[in-house]
Amino acid sequence: MPKFLTNPYLLLTLTALFWSGNMVLGRGIRADVPPLALAFWRWAIAFLLVLPLALPHFKAQWPLLKKGWRPVLLLGLLGVGGYNTFAYLALQTTTATNAVLLNSFIPVATIAISWAFLGKRLTPLAATGVVVSLLGALAIVARGELGVLLHLNLNIGDLWMLGAVAVWAIYTVGLAWRPAGVHPMLALAAFTLVGLAALFPAYLWEMAQGRTINVHAGSLLSLAYVGIFPSFVGYIFYNRGVAEVGANKASLFIHLMPVFGTLLSVVFLGEIPHPYHYAGIALIFAGIWLTMKKG
Repeated sequence: MPKFLTNPYLLLTLTALFWSGNMVLGRGIRADVPPLALAFWRWAIAFLLVLPLALPHFKAQWPLLKKGWRPVLLLGLLGVGGYNTFAYLALQTTTATNAVLLNSFIPVATIAISWAFLGKRLTPLAATGVVVSLLGALAIVARGELGVLLHLNLNIGDLWMLGAVAVWAIYTVGLAWRPAGVHPMLALAAFTLVGLAALFPAYLWEMAQGRTINVHAGSLLSLAYVGIFPSFVGYIFYNRGVAEVGANKASLFIHLMPVFGTLLSVVFLGEIPHPYHYAGIALIFAGIWLTMKKG
C-alpha cells in the first residue's frame, strides 16, 4: 500500500466516498439489477480480486483461521452477507433521503453497542463531536427544514435499512474479535466466502421468481464498480481504519456519506448545492475534528 494510504482517517474518508457511490448506483440501477443479484455479483467480483492476495497466506495461517472460525462466520454473515443486501433491498422501496438519514445513525448504534458489550465510552469532547456531525448529516438530508424530518414516512424499505444499520454496527464492533495474526487479505477472503455462501441460495431464489439482470454496458459497469471500490478496496480500507482508530471513531466517518452524496449529485446530476449543504458539511467536519481531538 502506498505510504500516503497508511493514514487511517484518509482510508475511512475514501471508504465513505466509495460507499456513497454504491448507494447512488444501488438506487439508480434497481430496475436493471435485482437486489440479491447485485449483492451476490458484487461480492463474487470482490472475491476474485482478493483471492490472489489471500492464497499466499492460506497454508501458514490456516490453523489461526480455523481456530477463529466463529468470528469469521459471524463477520462474514454480517459484513458481506447482511449489510449491503439489506441496503439494496431497502433501496427498492424507500427514497434515497430516507436511506441516507437512517444510515447516518450507524455511528450512534456502534457507540451504543460498544458501550453495552465492550464497556467503551467516548470522552465528553468526542461525544459532542458525534452529536455535531449527526446534526450536520440531518441538515443535509432534511434540506435545512425540520418539517422534512417530521414528515418522513417509514415503509418496508426503511425497516430493511434499519436492519442494515444494526448489522453494520455489530460488524464494526465485532471486528475486535477477528482472528489475531491472520493477514487482512486472508481474513477478507474468508469473510467474503462466508457471505457468498449465504447469498447464493437467496440469489437462486430471486432468479426463480423471474428477476434477472438486464445485461447492458451500464449494468455491467455498475457491477464492476460495486465489486471493485465499495467491496474490495472499501472493506480493506474500512477494516484497516477500524483496527487503527477503533470502532467508535471509524463509524463516525459514515456521516461523510451525505457530504459525498451531495458532491456526486453535483458532478453527475448537475444539481446546485444550497446553503444547508454547506452548513451540514461544515458541521460534519467539525464533529469529526472534535471526535479525533485528544484531551
